[in-house]
Amino acid sequence: MRTQFVVLGEIEACVDGSPVDIGHLRQRSVLAALLVDVNRTVTVDRLGDRIWGDRPPQRWRPTLYSYVSRLRHALETACDDEVCIRRQLGGYQLVGDSATVDLHRFRELVARARRAEEDDQAAALFDQALGLWRGSAFGALETPWFTELRETLHREQLTAELDRNDIALRRGRHTDVLARLFEQVAVHPLDERLAGQLMLALHRSGRSADALEHYQRMRRRLAEELGIDPSPPLRRLHQQVLAADASLAVPVRPSAAVLSAPVPRQMPAPPALFTGRDEELEQLSKSLGNGPDGTMATTVICGPGGVGKSWLAAQWANRNIQRFPDGQLYVNLHGFDPRTSPLSAQVALRGFLEALGVAHDRVPTDCEAQSALYRSLLAERRMLVFLDDARDADQVRPLLPGSPLCTVLVTSRSRLTALMTAHGARLLPLDILGPEEAHALLAGRLGAERTSAEPEAVAALVEHCAGLPLALGVVAARAATHPDFRLAVLAEELVRAADRLTALDPGDLTLNVRAVFAASHQALSSSAGRLFSLLGLAEGPDIGLAAAASLAELPSAQVRALLTELETAHLVKQYRPGRYRMHDLIRLYAAELADGLPEREARSAQSRLLDHYLHTAFAANRLLDGPYTPFRPEPDPPASGSRPVRLSDTAAALQWFHDEHECLLAAQSQAAVLGRHRVVWQLAWTLISYQLGGHRLQEYATVWHAALAAAEHDGDDFTAKTLAHWRLGFASARAGDHAQALDHLRIALTLAENTGDTAGQAHIHRTLGRAWEERGDNDRALGHAVRALRLYQKVDHPLWQANQLNAVGWMHAQLGQYTEAQAHCEQALALFRAEGLPAHGASTLDSLGYIAHHTGRYQDALNHYEQALALFREAGDTAHEADTLVNAGETHRSLHHDVDARDAWQRALELYRSQNRTAEADRLCDRLRTLGAP
Repeated sequence: MRTQFVVLGEIEACVDGSPVDIGHLRQRSVLAALLVDVNRTVTVDRLGDRIWGDRPPQRWRPTLYSYVSRLRHALETACDDEVCIRRQLGGYQLVGDSATVDLHRFRELVARARRAEEDDQAAALFDQALGLWRGSAFGALETPWFTELRETLHREQLTAELDRNDIALRRGRHTDVLARLFEQVAVHPLDERLAGQLMLALHRSGRSADALEHYQRMRRRLAEELGIDPSPPLRRLHQQVLAADASLAVPVRPSAAVLSAPVPRQMPAPPALFTGRDEELEQLSKSLGNGPDGTMATTVICGPGGVGKSWLAAQWANRNIQRFPDGQLYVNLHGFDPRTSPLSAQVALRGFLEALGVAHDRVPTDCEAQSALYRSLLAERRMLVFLDDARDADQVRPLLPGSPLCTVLVTSRSRLTALMTAHGARLLPLDILGPEEAHALLAGRLGAERTSAEPEAVAALVEHCAGLPLALGVVAARAATHPDFRLAVLAEELVRAADRLTALDPGDLTLNVRAVFAASHQALSSSAGRLFSLLGLAEGPDIGLAAAASLAELPSAQVRALLTELETAHLVKQYRPGRYRMHDLIRLYAAELADGLPEREARSAQSRLLDHYLHTAFAANRLLDGPYTPFRPEPDPPASGSRPVRLSDTAAALQWFHDEHECLLAAQSQAAVLGRHRVVWQLAWTLISYQLGGHRLQEYATVWHAALAAAEHDGDDFTAKTLAHWRLGFASARAGDHAQALDHLRIALTLAENTGDTAGQAHIHRTLGRAWEERGDNDRALGHAVRALRLYQKVDHPLWQANQLNAVGWMHAQLGQYTEAQAHCEQALALFRAEGLPAHGASTLDSLGYIAHHTGRYQDALNHYEQALALFREAGDTAHEADTLVNAGETHRSLHHDVDARDAWQRALELYRSQNRTAEADRLCDRLRTLGAP
């Protein structure tokens, strides 16, 4: 069990990473006062002074005792005997390991850093120490004792930062600290030590004029505000910069230190036994050296498929990994994948933003906004961005960082000349391997003794592989699995395979590669060969083990063994546990084999795979949304041999959707081609909760356009048409296209009315209400909300009724009709509780809090908000938690409880920032400023 206490920020306690409920702000202040003096007794009077200062409440001692009692119970429950509060003569003592308190850990790490003999060790210790800070010490606590101690700790923090800056400058890392130095100078404009560090960093970065200008600003400010001149050390540094003193030169820089903070490390592993390409590797390194401050902007490695572009980029990246201490990003853009559409820049940006720490539900929906956030996050970072298999310049542009410190490697079969023209990209064409390099590659894989024994056979193998590294790798794997075979036998097999395939693709590079794959396929066991052919039917960019088992109609254990055989032959790659993919040229060959399968066998396999995805998605959606998703269809039973996955809980469902999302989109497209139109729209239905929960609005609209086309193809399936128009209306409303939203929703409503679908009409009116609310027409929104409620009451679905009662109440509140609002929300809450679903009432409690606040019943409002917050936290709904904290803070403000208001708003601000909700955070900062200084 590991206990941690935080006072260098908002006061928190955690056990094994899980937060401990330590109560409200005043109660937490008691804990903080004891943590400062851990293992020492703090008298009751001193505790009272620390917590209330000169303004204690009338009965402060009983209040203090109750706080201590609650804290003691909370710690005993969560921490066992590891940490406890003991009653001592005249006071209390918190007993525990001082290292569990970030304050004491910070001081201990700083002391060790200052004793360290090596700068690398000292820098790492300072990084650890300063990494413990999460904000202003003690958060919003504002008694005189906490305020004075906070100022002391912040001075210690600044001194540690300056010590770390000195080490960075000694190690030649001036560019790494420059941005932070500017931030520090803005906060501490009169600190001469800091001014000297900034001047030195600017001078070493080739900005001596800026260094001298900063000195003059500093000199004037010292004279105007303090009436003094700069200190002798600063004046001496000024003279050294003027004279370009050689002693200020950049010291020899040691190898880059490993960052202590987690950073993205997404580079693919370097290819085993990489051979040749020395000239190209040197060109890449020269390009890097020619860029600003030892970096380059963008380099495009171009060449035909299978020529080794990705291998070269991965090899160079891994050899030069130390140049990018802030991390590396990688994405396969599938630009020329023959069976998968190119990855959109928007989807790639989402992956990068999540890797950089942006919560998935806070990624902007607009591609331009995503790109702007991405560039902001990479500013001042020294990172490598590897964009693999790009289709064109338009796919790449949004993924280019704006920082000159970043390096971008792009691989593509196109030359991407637009990037050269507009972005100064350098082009590195990559051709096939020459005979010597190809021989060396085979010798490296098979051993020099074996290749030198059969030089003519090796020459034949090289000729048939046409210098293509991918093909050579497959041949080498084939030969390595049969060490007793003569290489001449393998060469003869390639010749025979080429003869048989000549009619399909006569005389070009692709023919020889196909011959390599054909020979390798023939060497497989019959079961593995069959599986390889069946994999050519799978449309997704990769495939999971369970899906492959359904495709092959075999047990998972047997399929895993067959996939291992394919992986040994370099025909598939298990790029992460349980997931497999092929190089695009190998996929083409597998697809050719699949085209040759008997039609009945192929259709049966496709049906098994589609049913695997559909039925597993149904199970996953049920775990996410319970039985409450509207328009629930009933899929046909899965095909014989299909093996849907049994998912255990919500976390497993979310992970499955995350892993299979692109495959589900591909499956939907394949179902449309095969004429399985019910599967098309039913797959769209299973994705509602996952795509909306993850703010995947672009993909959401795409699947529902496909669903609508499938529903219209069926003709008589009015339920599917109604559903598709309803969801497209919702998607359009979320995208801000109000006219299109209303068109879809009106069509859906007409269909539901014509078929007498009362529940469907209710759902559509509910969405119409939301659409009009987003448009700002609250009167129309209320009208649709009321009609939806009346319809829900007819279908006798309590949960839907309760949710809609809250919606009606909320719209009444927006119109200032608080009596009606109160009545509807109270009915909603009572219905949730009567149905045994109290957790679903969190939003209703928030609505009641809003109503109580606007009718002057502030204490009632706070009670409602506290209940709502508890339910949001239990559900892990941090987005609504933040909004409710803002509302609660407004109520505290109205009661002139500024301390509590600040506490609520500070917690909301932390959540907004963690969710990257910049606009909300900025508005809340404005509110916090109205409270004045703490």
